[in-house]
Amino acid sequence: MTKYLISFPSEAMVFPEEDFQAVVDDSHAVIEEAKAAGVYVFGGGLNEEVAPVLVAADGSVTEGTYPGRAVPWGGYCVLELPSREAAYEWAAKIAAGCRCAQEVREFGYDPAS
Repeated sequence: MTKYLISFPSEAMVFPEEDFQAVVDDSHAVIEEAKAAGVYVFGGGLNEEVAPVLVAADGSVTEGTYPGRAVPWGGYCVLELPSREAAYEWAAKIAAGCRCAQEVREFGYDPAS
């Protein structure tokens, strides 16, 4: 089984304010479905009130991210699935719940993880 990152940037979630609770409920329902199916690994959204930092090997901390990179705010979900097609199916369910398209990325296999 392969792990897939299914994600979206915060600004992609555009819907009327009165739909907020329905979006929360629908997106949480998909996560509960993934948990029940045994494919859920991890999920959540980055806290946009806390700025990213870079930590070097010597322990020094620098505010910001790598030069030329945007801060990847948004929501993330990692699912362990049998195929890329299954990842697309789950991404479509998450897209419907979150009201925005989802990016699908495959984690490379690492025998140590």
